Amino acid sequence: MPVAIITGASRGLGLALATGLAGAGWQLVVDARGAEDLAGAVKEIEWGAHGQVVGLAGDVTDAEHRRALVAAAGRLGGLDLLVNNAGILGPSPQPALADYPLDALREVYEVNVVAPLALIQLALPALRARHGAVVTVTSDAAVEAYPGWGGYGSAKAAAEQASRVLAAEEPDLRVWWVDPGDLRTRMHQEAFPGEDISDRPLPGTVVPAFRRLLTEAPASGRIRLADLLTGAAR
Repeated sequence: MPVAIITGASRGLGLALATGLAGAGWQLVVDARGAEDLAGAVKEIEWGAHGQVVGLAGDVTDAEHRRALVAAAGRLGGLDLLVNNAGILGPSPQPALADYPLDALREVYEVNVVAPLALIQLALPALRARHGAVVTVTSDAAVEAYPGWGGYGSAKAAAEQASRVLAAEEPDLRVWWVDPGDLRTRMHQEAFPGEDISDRPLPGTVVPAFRRLLTEAPASGRIRLADLLTGAAR
């Protein structure tokens, strides 16, 4: 069975992706900062799983936790896929760059850029051995200039550029920076405090597109899941 690490899997997109892959026969190592939330998520993922699901509570900015994630994947037999999904929005409501607290900006970069790269560095030997794939979840805020999105958007832009360079440096791997689109998640609600976001699709709606991505395995690059939804297997 193939093995994947998915970070930030206690809710939202991470939970949806983990549930979808577990049902497709993947073995998983999943994490989240909250132990109680993660335990509940693991039970949900295991409901339709065909392989083992290992949950490790911890913060991706912690080096020891990152080592534990990679070690757990090794105990499952190796590593075929790393999904860097964990991330933070930053202050809510989001401030203009002129007023952005620099300590908060450093945290946004630490979680959304530095920690994912650190996890990639640890995972690379196992991924190279299996000619695996790296997915970094991104956003259209990385490529569009939306007022108020300077902190999060610039962090995602940095993560995308890191992915581009990684793809050039690791031609035997697939490296995708994946834009799932606007989804009905807690983070998206934090981005629009007090607004009704019920018109956004639920995270599970993009899982067929993500599974299509893994099946077709296109060349490394930027992927919009909306472009893969047409004809995606359900």
